[in-house]
Amino acid sequence: MKPPRFDYHRPATMDEATSVLADVADGGKVLAGGQSLLPLLSMRLAAPAALVDINRLPDLDRIEVDETGVRVGALVRHADVERDPSAFQAIPLLRQAVRNVAHPTIRNRGTTVGSIVHADPAGEMTAVLALLGGTVELRSTSGARTVGADDFFLAPLESDLRPGELATSVHFSQPPARTGSAWHEISRRHGDYALCGVGALVTLGPDDRIQSARAGFISVSSTPTVLDLTDAVGGMAADAPADDDGWVAAGRLAKDGTDPEADIHATAEYRRQLVGVLTVRAVREAAAAALADER
Repeated sequence: MKPPRFDYHRPATMDEATSVLADVADGGKVLAGGQSLLPLLSMRLAAPAALVDINRLPDLDRIEVDETGVRVGALVRHADVERDPSAFQAIPLLRQAVRNVAHPTIRNRGTTVGSIVHADPAGEMTAVLALLGGTVELRSTSGARTVGADDFFLAPLESDLRPGELATSVHFSQPPARTGSAWHEISRRHGDYALCGVGALVTLGPDDRIQSARAGFISVSSTPTVLDLTDAVGGMAADAPADDDGWVAAGRLAKDGTDPEADIHATAEYRRQLVGVLTVRAVREAAAAALADER
């Protein structure tokens, strides 16, 4: 299979990149890692008039960590996020989720920002951004703007990225102190898209009881879904027994809050069952991690 013909641009500066993107408008696609784009081109599911290769742009390959969270530039590879110790220390969920993205070969080339902009509802990092209340930073010849995760994902493979805009970075917000996290997913084969995936954040109060619990889901809706599970587990001891009714209630609340669809890989009912089972696992594990968090 071969891609359709396209014009190729390789700007060396941000101003040049935004100028080219303005010229090609909705006929252009940005190339960073290309692990989502190139297969679409080869199968002719996408036929842009131009590709704008941003790999020469300076300062987009950085991971920056401060008290507000972790900022990931547009040229940072999944593997860089996975291996960065400062990012892991600040937000362990980043490593927990990104190590489930496809295979190491793909993570070595694919970019975290590109995956988020691709807006695949089966993509791990879309749910992580939504669960953490993160933002996407966009730039064009008209200036810069920042869009929250709640407003960025519009539909399957559709985001709020406008023609002529470049996503320069994403910012993952720092969770409160004594917040534990976990990521669980099920796929038919290792590296395949998940049939269902769940990320959980659990925050404890000073008495080691659960103060808040939230979970984000992939492969069960058209956009990343985030649910507040505090009503089910709020006030529970973080080390409550595995058979405590609160954990079961969290799984039941998650099942009631999602409405997956059937496809060739799984029935809707099977996906809903996975939502319940994986939510219980993720919330319990996140609570245990929060109990060990001394930040």
